[in-house]
Amino acid sequence: MKAKAEAAVESFLAMLAAQRGAAANTLSAYRRDLTGAADLIGPLAEATRADVTRLGEAWIDLAPSSLARKSSALRQFYGFLVDEGIRADDPSPALPRPRIRRPLPRLLGHEEVASLFHTAEEDAAGGTPEGLRLLAFLELLYGSGLRATELVSLPLASVPRDAPFLTIVGKGGVQRMVPISARAARALAAWLVVRGKGGRFVFPSPRGGHLSRVRLFQLLRDLALRAGLDPEKVSPHVLRHAFATHLLEGGADLRVLQTLLGHADIATTQIYTHVDSARLVTLVNQRHPLARG
Repeated sequence: MKAKAEAAVESFLAMLAAQRGAAANTLSAYRRDLTGAADLIGPLAEATRADVTRLGEAWIDLAPSSLARKSSALRQFYGFLVDEGIRADDPSPALPRPRIRRPLPRLLGHEEVASLFHTAEEDAAGGTPEGLRLLAFLELLYGSGLRATELVSLPLASVPRDAPFLTIVGKGGVQRMVPISARAARALAAWLVVRGKGGRFVFPSPRGGHLSRVRLFQLLRDLALRAGLDPEKVSPHVLRHAFATHLLEGGADLRVLQTLLGHADIATTQIYTHVDSARLVTLVNQRHPLARG
């Protein structure tokens, strides 16, 4: 029984890796949650609804986020068993369903973003490598919505000579094409002129390899301070949020935004819809057939 259950878990993890491109850390997290559940109720592939109900009782003291993660892992596992014909029934409805309010992203307004760019452009006007690099950072974070890790680890090979796209390898090793604006391309080209030779990364570190996420964070905080903004309000992720929010305000389709951000699940992208409620109300009032009546 135990061997069969373990084989089912391994098959499920193999599916996550092959079909969804799950990263090693993600697979390790799923393995821990599934193994922990099996320790409580026995072989998961043979568990009944009564067994699964006992999990809710054992997890009663967990934080809502931890409970939601463990329940999600079990639901996906049992869905996989049913799809593969390993078992005919799905006991996962007996799992608890905690309600978690997802935190809204911190936002930057258009004027705040303009202040950041004004200060960065003044720095870049001096022609120093530091100033040109900082402007390239800002253009790619706000102009293309890159994650901090995607930005600092950007290989030189991903920067095309003529096409207005970057080839990005995001979470789980999933590759996507990200468009860059003409102004971002100019900022990037100016940085590459002064970057120097050697290394395989667009933003190399003096100690070898690429610039760290921590250093990027520090540079942006310093820029915010000089731009007259609260440094606590500015980070690479906040600029990525601003990219998404302002695109949505401008009329971007949510599915297009999902592709640009590299989200595997549209539900992750839907968090941005809260910022655009006024535009959505206007859209309904103007475009719905009854509104025209």
